[in-house]
Amino acid sequence: MCTVHTIARYIHRPEEVAVSADEARATRLMLPALACAGIVVSLMQTLVVPLVHTLPTLLDTSPSAASWVVTSTLLTAAVVTPISGRLGDMIGKRRMILVSMGFLIAGSVVCALSSSVVPVVVGRSLQGAATGAIALGISILRDELPPEKVASAISVMSSTMGVGGAIGLPLAAWTAQNYSWHALFWAAAALGCLVVAAVVLAVPESSVRRPGRFDLPGAIGLAVALVLLLLALTQGAGWGWTSALTLGLAAASLVVFVIWGIVELRTPQPLVDLRVSASRTVLLTNAASVLVGFAMYATALTIPQLLQAPPATGYGLGQSMVTAGLVMAPSGIVMMLLSPVSARITGRRGPRTTLVVGIVVIAAGYLVGAVAMQHIWQLVVVSTVIGAGIGIAYAAMPALIMSAVPLHETGAANGLNSLMRLVGTSLAAAVMTVVLTGATMQLGTSEVPTEGAFVATFLIGGAAALLALVVAFFIPRRAVSRDAAADEAREPSAVR
Repeated sequence: MCTVHTIARYIHRPEEVAVSADEARATRLMLPALACAGIVVSLMQTLVVPLVHTLPTLLDTSPSAASWVVTSTLLTAAVVTPISGRLGDMIGKRRMILVSMGFLIAGSVVCALSSSVVPVVVGRSLQGAATGAIALGISILRDELPPEKVASAISVMSSTMGVGGAIGLPLAAWTAQNYSWHALFWAAAALGCLVVAAVVLAVPESSVRRPGRFDLPGAIGLAVALVLLLLALTQGAGWGWTSALTLGLAAASLVVFVIWGIVELRTPQPLVDLRVSASRTVLLTNAASVLVGFAMYATALTIPQLLQAPPATGYGLGQSMVTAGLVMAPSGIVMMLLSPVSARITGRRGPRTTLVVGIVVIAAGYLVGAVAMQHIWQLVVVSTVIGAGIGIAYAAMPALIMSAVPLHETGAANGLNSLMRLVGTSLAAAVMTVVLTGATMQLGTSEVPTEGAFVATFLIGGAAALLALVVAFFIPRRAVSRDAAADEAREPSAVR
């Protein structure tokens, strides 16, 4: 409830242009409902993190099979997000949000009723299918809010991508520690039902549509290419990065992507309009999104492990998962609190400047972390600074994307941008796994990462942010919207 009141307070400021009572009421209700949907959806990414090491025992399976409880969510999120964005443009964004939440509720119930690996993997896959709700919510805000409120609303909605994960980790750890692990999924199902009720009551259907035929071949092609790529990234550590299987999947993914791109360029109504996506603003923003997504997930992987490492290592802090989650929680809170700051920077200097500021803050946080990781308070500061930068940067990305695409393409364009962030998180998981398992020390009967390995992860995260900064400098200050306007004029099926 505190989060809802905070959101509502930030979206209604007396210095903004006056709107009617009905519009103000709609604004106050719509954004909290959509933001709560975003928080619940993003919470699903960290829901099982406290259970990772005990899943083989809980599900009576092998560690490799149990890893699919995490991998399945990522795979379905990557596949479904761009598809739900396109369907939202075609049949209604609010409708697709409700469908997404239906997947989340169904998946949660399946997991709550299961005690073996196969149904839990199925349930987690259904939960991952809800990820597209965040991009759809951002598109609804652009479609329906008064122009003067769009920047601040998008900032709040974008911040939910990090908020749910940050606050979800300690809550999930506490629940798993004090109750049955099934309680996590019952709680997720209950939250999903509350979000459905809020969306039905408070969110209008977007009036922007692009009726047409759904590009089924394009959806299948993209799904195949993404599954092949993400399997190589997420399972490469177990299979071996130079194994024939890993390299074969990566090569097959590249081939399918090339074929898919050729087919999409020849399709009248493609799933992803590659000509729009190839514009300088969209292309570079998506490239920066991969790198910022990498930076976000790198800290989420590294800091909890550092906190939980045994003190006998000489650097470990010997904390519980609950404490590790609490250390990460302020980063999510600061993302939300900085939403109006992001909106003000965007309003005065443009979204490119906002993105640059956010990336600089991320890089600073990582570079500080490389030399200050000896105490809990230092890691709280580091994670909070990085979280602040991620919140600012994430708020800028949808604004950049939507400034460069036609109004009726916002759902698909935001879905593709969300997909790029997911690819970034997958890359981070792969790279950090290689680093932390590549430099280890013997501690009793176990091998644990060395202090140098953790320092390397911070430096790699900082390098990713600096590379994102270089990319961001090449994004045009102002998107050339004439092409988008021309497309809008030529597209008679786009209605408002």
